[in-house]
Amino acid sequence: MSGPVAPTPIRRIDGGGTASITPDMATAGCCALIVLTISNFPILRRHVGIARANRLAENVATRIGELIDGGMIVAAGRDRIEVSLKTADADDIDATVARLDAAFEAAFDVDGEPYSVELVLGAATLPAALQDDVRLLDEAERASEAARESRAPVVRHLGRGTAPPDRASLGRDLRDAIGKGELFLQYQPKLHLRRQVVSGVEALIRWRHPVRGLVMPGDFIALAEESHDIVDLTVWTIQQVIKDQRILAAGGHDIPVFVNISGVLLSDARFVRRACALIESSGVKIGFEITETAVIRDPQSAIGHLKTFADIGIVIAIDDYGAGLSSLAYLKQLPASELKIDKLFVTQLTSSNRDPLIVRSTIDLAHAMEMEVVAEGVETAAALALLSVMGCDVAQGFLISRPVDLPVLFEFLANDGARAFAGAPAKLLNLSVGHRRAS
Repeated sequence: MSGPVAPTPIRRIDGGGTASITPDMATAGCCALIVLTISNFPILRRHVGIARANRLAENVATRIGELIDGGMIVAAGRDRIEVSLKTADADDIDATVARLDAAFEAAFDVDGEPYSVELVLGAATLPAALQDDVRLLDEAERASEAARESRAPVVRHLGRGTAPPDRASLGRDLRDAIGKGELFLQYQPKLHLRRQVVSGVEALIRWRHPVRGLVMPGDFIALAEESHDIVDLTVWTIQQVIKDQRILAAGGHDIPVFVNISGVLLSDARFVRRACALIESSGVKIGFEITETAVIRDPQSAIGHLKTFADIGIVIAIDDYGAGLSSLAYLKQLPASELKIDKLFVTQLTSSNRDPLIVRSTIDLAHAMEMEVVAEGVETAAALALLSVMGCDVAQGFLISRPVDLPVLFEFLANDGARAFAGAPAKLLNLSVGHRRAS
């Protein structure tokens, strides 16, 4: 008989950045917000029915009330519960989150029937003296997003002496970060399903702040767009990608590297000229990923500039397709050769009746328009097999590789990382075909 399962490690973030824990970081007298999201709610809804599913968050909230003392527990939606607490020590929140995470590892009773309820737990704490409900909610939701990515609970502790985030200050730091070498790139491979090779990689920008720790794009890209520092940020990214792509090519991996382009830049003629000059003179293989909603802001300028990029050999990919108000009127005008299906549809591909239909129709549409299709957010072998059966061209996601630094990417390519996915097991393919027919 196996021993007890070790509790899932909780990622603790202090002062807005990842840091080692020291005794002086403990916050005496703090307020906290824990956000719990039922990640498998769509699956449960099909099993237990809509009526019972609509009461599920209330049932979970009741169970939480049995596990913790005090505080306010609210079912804030059909799949979301919020727990507000006040405690003498921030470490108490770590313990509470760990207790909640462990409690729901066992089957959960829904009207006398056992079901697995999968919770994503994100939490944030603030010193009582700095209580700010809006900031607390914002930090807890960031923790929840990080928990979904890492598949483990995340607690953001904003300890004593940590001032509330100052957007202006962060914006000034960002300007300096470009020159101080605080920015770096990670790369996520794209696996071509028919050729079974890595056909490209996406460049993802990161910021290692000297005080705040690792700052993710969601925390600073909007600031850069507002201040128009997005121009310098993107130019830096393109320059770094040129250097890295040359290193890859010299090592025998001459594959395109894709850069995310903010929508505000598609109407900036000066940026377009700078980007074109850099890429034309470099001779490297680069692609641009843009969201369709970015085109809608200023369609005439955006479409014209995208055609300028395409004319000099830059591969244009439409990112996050399906997540916004996708419009065929714009889609048919874009000089795109690649369409990326948003991970919203891919992550539930094998557990939903509608998502496979949406994905399959999108693949057929893109192929009819002579575009390759990339599915992002591929996390399971079953989803990979089903996408292959559907005729999807390229897959990207944690199953293949997480975003990695250039040396790790180089090792992945050198060791033929795609080989592990060659010839998906026949059993999975058969299951996928059966699922598609059933859908």
